[in-house]
Amino acid sequence: MREVLEGSQAVAMAVARCRPGVVCAYPISPQTHIVEALSRMSRTGELTDCEYVNVESEFSAMSVSIGSSAAGSRTYTATASQGLLYMAEAVYNAAGMGLPIVMTVANRAIGAPINIWNDHSDSMAMRDAGWLQLFAMDNQEAADLHVIAFAVAEELGMPAMVCMDGFVLTHASDVVDVPSAEDIDAFLPPFRPLQSLDVENPATIGTMAGPESFTETKYLQHMRFLDAADVIASWSARFAERFGREAGGLVARFDPDTLDRSATAPPAKWDDVTVIAMGSVLGTLQAAIEPMRAAGAHVRLVGISAFRPFPTQALRDAVGASRNIVVVDRALELGAQGVLTSCVGGALVGTGSRIHSVVAGLGGRPILASSLTAVIQRAIDGDLRRLEFLDLKEGGVPAPSLGATEVSR
Repeated sequence: MREVLEGSQAVAMAVARCRPGVVCAYPISPQTHIVEALSRMSRTGELTDCEYVNVESEFSAMSVSIGSSAAGSRTYTATASQGLLYMAEAVYNAAGMGLPIVMTVANRAIGAPINIWNDHSDSMAMRDAGWLQLFAMDNQEAADLHVIAFAVAEELGMPAMVCMDGFVLTHASDVVDVPSAEDIDAFLPPFRPLQSLDVENPATIGTMAGPESFTETKYLQHMRFLDAADVIASWSARFAERFGREAGGLVARFDPDTLDRSATAPPAKWDDVTVIAMGSVLGTLQAAIEPMRAAGAHVRLVGISAFRPFPTQALRDAVGASRNIVVVDRALELGAQGVLTSCVGGALVGTGSRIHSVVAGLGGRPILASSLTAVIQRAIDGDLRRLEFLDLKEGGVPAPSLGATEVSR
């Protein structure tokens, strides 16, 4: 049923209808409303057959999640920012043990300086921890992705983060259709763990591995991770067929196919631009790009839906013959460029692309459609530098040395 819901409330309803056996809760803004809503549901009986566990820290939340998942319970938790960093050791352990925990990350900046507003620096810090990372564009997708995440995580035997922009989505109200418990029951298979602790059949999960076997275990984890792309695409397609709307997948294209050009060579002029981003900024980018396309500009928009595993081939297919790439990045590799830009550059190696990193919205700074339009136009005109900070207050900082305009890969 379509209703106006705060993003956090919609996520809590979707999680509850996935019937978790254990919810581990520790509050940290901006995810607190999610676990508060689940607490109310547990108290009122709307969330049944579930142990709601209050813990004393984020590290404890992930540690309890590991124990409950290893014991065979569908397990959920949520965190943000410093909370995610505090649980980092256990985050890596959950992945190494192959436990299908689902966790919401309400993306928020990492201090210092202290900042509670949105960017992607928290989940980017955990990008190599072995968790799937699915990014929501809006509140409808945030709710839907949790259903998909449980399905994918449990089929693969690996944990999944559903990342949604803090405050921008978690505290914003919108019209959302949260699938009913009955519809989710028909879509999401009952939880049958690939491994679980059993006192009748003793086993050890997460044993020590010495130099003679550690590389092989990481290789197997890597190969399993590569399998995840097809599984994410498959469950996303099944979700679309079942519920009649798109959610998740690997990448999303927001423009007509008529922009495709011959892949044999880049265009004579760099006037065919592809903009790549993930999260809620995709909505702002649509607003920025539509007037440009209406005026005849060749601009396409590609959203990264699955950041981990990174969808290399799907991205290359979506970019097509475009060789002028603008990546709008919500996290910065200090001394280098945006984090997403590095991944895009690796995916497009050998294509001869000119890649621009536009770092935007750090610490919750508003990302204006007019500012995005201006940098895209500069890319079309050949006047955009390799690294740009959107709306940087240059009068208050030293003039940076940002490198050449063009980077050939």
